[in-house]
Parts: sequence; C-alpha cells; structure tokens
Amino acid sequence: MSEAGAAMSNERTDQWSAKETDTHQDHVIAHVIGTSVLGYLVLDEALHILLDIGFIWTIYLDGQMVLLPQAAALKELEIDTETRSELGREVELVERDGRHAQGFERLTPAPVDCLITEVSFFASDERRRLVLVGEPSSLVIETSLNTGEIKVPADIESTHC
Repeated sequence: MSEAGAAMSNERTDQWSAKETDTHQDHVIAHVIGTSVLGYLVLDEALHILLDIGFIWTIYLDGQMVLLPQAAALKELEIDTETRSELGREVELVERDGRHAQGFERLTPAPVDCLITEVSFFASDERRRLVLVGEPSSLVIETSLNTGEIKVPADIESTHC
C-alpha cells in the first residue's frame, strides 16, 4: 500500500486496518489500473462503476468485485426495461460528454477526475473502504455490512494522491 492509500485510510477519526485482497480481487484490480472513472450507480447493495474502457466494475458491500463488459453488466442488473434504456442513454451521455454532462437521473457522474493508479482495501468492524488512488484526484468508497449503505464522498482532494 502506498503512502497515499495509507493516509486516506486514516483521514477521519475512524481507525481502518489494511485488508488482504483475494486472488480474484487482485485480478480485477489489475484490470482497472490505468482506467478512468466516468460515473457510478448504487443498486441492490452494490456499486457499479462505469469505466472509460467500456466495462463496469461492480463492488459489493463486502469488497468482493466483478468486472464485466458494459453491455453484459447492464443486462444483469435487476431493473425494468424502461430503466435499463434510460440508464443506457445516461451511460452514452457520460461517455460522450464526460462527468460534467447534465441530465442524469440514474447514473451519478464521477465527482472528480480519477485515473486509477492504485487500489487499496481497508476494514473497520463491519465497514469496508476501497481507496482508488488516482490522478489528478482520488476516490474513496465506503460500505457498511450492517446497514447496506454505500458512500462515494465527493470531497476527496487531489492532495491525497
């Protein structure tokens, strides 16, 4: 873990401990290094991150993850046809116009520009934290196994990189 990942794990008063990733997580993480986060969707206790390579990175509450081509990932979502169509339009919009595009109802554009250079995983009791160290800015994903909550704070500064 880099100094940036360690610093972000302790940025609040909470104490986070580094958590080992398994072989599958390591494989997925290797594929997302060098990609940019375009936006995300929280659905069914999972975070679905749209990457600039035409893939969606799904992260579950416990930190388990899967990386699927965009079309396959959207097809697997348990949503109605109209919602899937609207989400598809929003994905096209953010891919075309970037995170500053307007008119999103389902997809949340990335709060910062984040070209992923490293991913670190932490735990604190029933909570999990993934730190996406990026350029020029980083993102932190926090989940709670107890409440099912998933947060992607928008106040991460580039000084943490």
